[in-house]
Amino acid sequence: MLRNSIDARTAGPPDNPAPPAGGPASGPAGGPDAEAARLLAEVLAEVLADVVGVEHVSGDSNFFDDLGADSMVMARFCARARKRAQLPPVSMKDVYRHPTVDGLAAALTAAVPATAPTAAPAAGQVSVSPPVPASTPVAASARRTVKRAGTGQYLLCAVLQFSLFLGYSYLAALAVVRGLQWVGAGTGVLDVYLRSVTAGGAGFAGLCLVPVAAKWTLIGRFTPREFPVWSLGYVRWWLVKTLIRTSPARLFVASPLYVVYLRALGARIGRNVAIFSTHLPACPDLLTIGDGTVIRKDALLSCYRAHDGLIQTGPVTLGRDVLVSEQTVLDIHTSMGDRSQLGHASSLHAGQTVPAGERRHGSPAEPTGTDFRTTAAAECSTTRKIHYSIGQLLALLLVYLPLTTGGVTLLLAALPELNTPRGGVTSAFTSGTFYRDALAASFVLFFGAAVAGLLVQGTVPRLLGPAVKPDTDYPLYGFHYGLQRAITFLTNRKFFTALFGDSSAIVHYLRYLGYDLSRVAQTGSNFGTEVKHDSPFLSSVGTRTMVADGLSLINAEFSNTSFRLSRVTLGAHSFLGNRIAYPARARTGDNCLLATKVMVPIDGEVRENTGLLGSPPFAIPRTVMRDTRFQDLESEGELHRHLAAKNRHNAVTAGLYLAARWIHVFAMTLLALGAKALYPTLGASAIALDAVLSLLFTVVYFALIERATTGFKAQEPVYCSIYESSFWRHERFWKIASIDYAQVFDGTPFKNVVWRLLGARIGKRLFDDGCSLPERTLVAIGDDCTLNAGTVVQCHSQEDGAFKSDRTVIGDGCTLGVGAFVHYGVTLADRVQLACDSFLMKGEEVPRGAVWGGNPARPLGEV
Repeated sequence: MLRNSIDARTAGPPDNPAPPAGGPASGPAGGPDAEAARLLAEVLAEVLADVVGVEHVSGDSNFFDDLGADSMVMARFCARARKRAQLPPVSMKDVYRHPTVDGLAAALTAAVPATAPTAAPAAGQVSVSPPVPASTPVAASARRTVKRAGTGQYLLCAVLQFSLFLGYSYLAALAVVRGLQWVGAGTGVLDVYLRSVTAGGAGFAGLCLVPVAAKWTLIGRFTPREFPVWSLGYVRWWLVKTLIRTSPARLFVASPLYVVYLRALGARIGRNVAIFSTHLPACPDLLTIGDGTVIRKDALLSCYRAHDGLIQTGPVTLGRDVLVSEQTVLDIHTSMGDRSQLGHASSLHAGQTVPAGERRHGSPAEPTGTDFRTTAAAECSTTRKIHYSIGQLLALLLVYLPLTTGGVTLLLAALPELNTPRGGVTSAFTSGTFYRDALAASFVLFFGAAVAGLLVQGTVPRLLGPAVKPDTDYPLYGFHYGLQRAITFLTNRKFFTALFGDSSAIVHYLRYLGYDLSRVAQTGSNFGTEVKHDSPFLSSVGTRTMVADGLSLINAEFSNTSFRLSRVTLGAHSFLGNRIAYPARARTGDNCLLATKVMVPIDGEVRENTGLLGSPPFAIPRTVMRDTRFQDLESEGELHRHLAAKNRHNAVTAGLYLAARWIHVFAMTLLALGAKALYPTLGASAIALDAVLSLLFTVVYFALIERATTGFKAQEPVYCSIYESSFWRHERFWKIASIDYAQVFDGTPFKNVVWRLLGARIGKRLFDDGCSLPERTLVAIGDDCTLNAGTVVQCHSQEDGAFKSDRTVIGDGCTLGVGAFVHYGVTLADRVQLACDSFLMKGEEVPRGAVWGGNPARPLGEV
């Protein structure tokens, strides 16, 4: 009866829009709509009762307030509902928008479309084309002939990539040694300085020009195509991509020189374009940008993606006067017309187009009336750009590079010599004096640099800051612009946020930088280890507000000719999840829960005493019954005792963090001394050998350090308060473990070796182009999976004072799109495809062959 009633609604599109939460079904009372909704509500109530463990669920009972459910429980409810063939698909967005059985049934009944249920968007959402390969003309024709690479090609690719690394290391070592020898042969301070300028400039120019020459020699012009990973064609593409991504030209981001460099690589870029994102396009010929366009920081538009074992390249086209906001993702085969806008924390899926003059936001992007342009145009002449560019080059060539080159020369000269006249190098390494001197040198180098960096952070930016006034439009590429770039650079040092984050010390550190934290109540976990800003002097945080990780405070707003600094204020008693771009115009106040990857609204009423989820955002409960479980530990008397214990544990963790890094620097010093001793015998090969051994030691050393922090055991799922030792041990794991070095292995089979060393269960032939796995031992990934750049599989969550972690399982042949975020307790069956910039919420179960996308992710179709 239920199947027939719902099938009767598939004869055509719904006549009425979805009703509000808890509202009646559309159509006349007692009509087919009401009858279908009633039958659907009965089945949904039955499924929900089984999930929450009660005998009966009333149709008007609120899922969160009355039943005490949370997002994990409701994710299980959605998964079970999807397994019933007679039910329409239920997404978490539907659940939050319609938090009663009656309201949900009415909305689903009204939203059933004429097509198959699995291809339907959720009620009130914009339908977009599924981001499957067949959606592009290139893939449709190539899919019939392109085959996945096998194990033989996988191993051959590893051999070729390692050989290329050895060859590049040798050539680089040869150039470095010759340059330093020439600089060291100088007589007098002036001669050494002039030689440093020449050698440093030649080296920098060479590192910038090698990617350009390699690209035009090995590739020529990139065209829309696809080819299997691990193939010979992939090795050639990987080499060019790696050289482009590691080019020191990234130092010129947000400068006219950066645009010139992209043009040299083949990108078609118009006049008066401003680019602030450090993510260089790997296929620059496929990037077209019109006059006057601005691309703000953290935007991803690489002109390629990895999909189902293939590399797919495709164009990204931006018209004139386009605005691409912060933390956005533009997939291949996307375009934006003249004067169009894309809001922050948004994305364009493959095949999406923004018409001229229109505005989009969300993931995938949908129409909006919000204007994301904030700064007024300013006079920014060609002469101004030339002067700024010349100033940058002169500062680099006459100050930074000579200091670096001369400093390295002096450092090598100051390192203790190996006494090898009789016993040779072997006997020298057995000398206790050698190890003592190396230990002292590494101690001074590491801790001296740390103290000096901390002093510079607390003084220089404070001297520069008053010259740049808030809420004032300044032209780009001038005096004030240079000051602002310097402040941003100096006050965003990951070493210190990693050291002080996840502890009470982070509050004092951020206040030292210039944050307004005068009213902040200490919780011991006010901020995680990743927080960045444009200006610390215009960043304010309310009392008892906590931030998980990955917060980006957007104090600076840019056009293609001007910029403006504004104060960013986080409300009191709020909680912010992971990877949030928080703009100055945010319309959120006190007591807000901002979920992971949420798009913070910048218009409308000020949101208070509520939660926000998704992109575009929608309201969710601020707290649920589960969140209050540990409130007794946060009472006035208990909090003081538990906070003191947490501070002691975190202090020991910080000490271990410093010790682990110092020992690593000590080992690098020993290897450098060994290379110095072997140089008379092996020449530049000794320096290349040092580079290879340093990388291998780093991998093994930090793998041992990480496994030691967990007692050489796999982590177990936990649910506890942030004032319990289980959470403190997890914080120690985050802080001491280091995976920054793993980026070197992106796109190579060696990345899988690293993950296995760290305890992750990885299947055969995994392609990892830049994924992050914060809890390696809680992740299981199947064979032939594809993980794109910027993806995250995070097996934990913190909400206010509660912490929870769980396992995540990814089946065979799955693809995670660029910038996708997978939470804990998630199961992806085989052959699942997750679109770019998606947020797959905790507890979700994605069936075999499904295509999901969006923030939060929902079914888009099937493979």
